[in-house]
Amino acid sequence: MDDKKQMEEFQYAYVAALAAHAGLNRGDFRVDDDSLDVAFTASSKVPVSGPFKSPQIQFQLKCTRKADIASGSLSFKLKVKNYRDLSARTLAPRYLVIMVVPANTDDWITYAPGTIGLQKECYWVSLAGKPPTSSTSKVTVKIPVANRLTTLTFKRMIDAASHGTAI
Repeated sequence: MDDKKQMEEFQYAYVAALAAHAGLNRGDFRVDDDSLDVAFTASSKVPVSGPFKSPQIQFQLKCTRKADIASGSLSFKLKVKNYRDLSARTLAPRYLVIMVVPANTDDWITYAPGTIGLQKECYWVSLAGKPPTSSTSKVTVKIPVANRLTTLTFKRMIDAASHGTAI
């Protein structure tokens, strides 16, 4: 498997594990026309506070070995097409999720008796309502490092979607 595909698959597994822990159903997009890789939906067993049943959130996944972190933010160069798709007004909230993995593939997973650890972290941002860009190739998106993707984040995202909003 080539390096890029390996990073994509690893991030997908990482995000899928968090979503499963949050009790969400996963759906994959066979075609990535709208800059979306995966969606998650709450079943009736997942408590939400809003009026909408079976809320859904959608993710564009990106993975990198090189984290450009400064002043509490991760900077990521995103293709303009992805930026436009993710900043568009949509029914289901969309999030950009950036995973930073160790440079050495052997360091992506750690083992200890009774445990397995997936290394490093995913960060998320909603681009909903962001202003249009005049760029023709890439836009630098800044993601606060406080926006770490966790099981609790998934629950907050799906609850916000039950109100028709993003976090």
